[in-house]
Amino acid sequence: RQHSSPFGDGSQRLAYCFADGLEARLAGTGSQIYKGLVSKRTSAADILKAYHLYLAACPFRKISNFTANNTIKISAQNSMRVHIIDFGILYGFQWPTFIQKLSSRPGGPPKLRITGIEFPLPGFRPAEGVEETGHRLADYAKEFNVPFEYNAIAKRWDTVQLEELKIDRDEFLVVNCLYRAKNLLDETVAVDSPRNIFLNLVRKINPDIFIHGIVNGAFNAPFFVTRFREALFHFSAMFDMLETIVPREDPERMLIEKEIFGRDALNIIACEGWERVERPETYKQWQIRNLRAGFVQIPLDRDIVKRATDRVRSSYHKDFVIDEDSRWLLQGWKGRIIYALSAWKP
Repeated sequence: RQHSSPFGDGSQRLAYCFADGLEARLAGTGSQIYKGLVSKRTSAADILKAYHLYLAACPFRKISNFTANNTIKISAQNSMRVHIIDFGILYGFQWPTFIQKLSSRPGGPPKLRITGIEFPLPGFRPAEGVEETGHRLADYAKEFNVPFEYNAIAKRWDTVQLEELKIDRDEFLVVNCLYRAKNLLDETVAVDSPRNIFLNLVRKINPDIFIHGIVNGAFNAPFFVTRFREALFHFSAMFDMLETIVPREDPERMLIEKEIFGRDALNIIACEGWERVERPETYKQWQIRNLRAGFVQIPLDRDIVKRATDRVRSSYHKDFVIDEDSRWLLQGWKGRIIYALSAWKP
């Protein structure tokens, strides 16, 4: 506490958010506080402002979206009907640029179907968020004359049934999951691990391509001290990155630190068992999971990787890392790998 302030430098802000987490853990109030933070509805407009700042400050999301969307676009270039099943669609920020790209396709755009899957929200309208995302994307598709259909599903991923996805084998089928599989429970909580159930479902969907992006973290340890230390490493990179690039008084920076990083850190530190939903694993661990579930890794297109790499090196701070290992595109800050992206097929 003595070293912490939400308005100080990066490490003071980090200390503030971790002190809050420890305090909640000691008081045993972690899960109530976390539930309160989750059900606090920050407006999509505020989140969008914070997201804009995040996009401007660091390449992580921009490069992921660029790589994922171009990989899908090239794979589906000969198909007139494309169906994307997006696990963890959230606000759908990945898709407007994709829709825009499709609209200028020679020979006209294909018919695009998106199935947005999201965890149910607490309260009386569990599907409200994922449905609103659909309305926004539909407006966008209309503006660009792309024929569009949307299907919203608000359920725990391990309870989604194949029939609900309305799969049509004449469509080019994509499964997309960027940075949200960390919220699935694993073997330490449930004998039938929701992670494996999810991967088996993707395998049954039998997509033409499965784009999988993960948050690369080792703070899923059952031992508290190990987990705390790993989380500290991970978040210190994020806070240090914002400290280096964004002015301290920027309100959007504070929103990101409090509503996104702070909330996640609280969950990692102060929640246990099935209430701990922030459970990232490293890309090496996911590589094993995916192979074990019966997927084959597809190398990312050389030209896309080169363009992504050039963009990070020419337009962003020199401490951003972009690299490749075992066919994963890695992104990070000062040598710490934070995100990894890969492509697979059954």
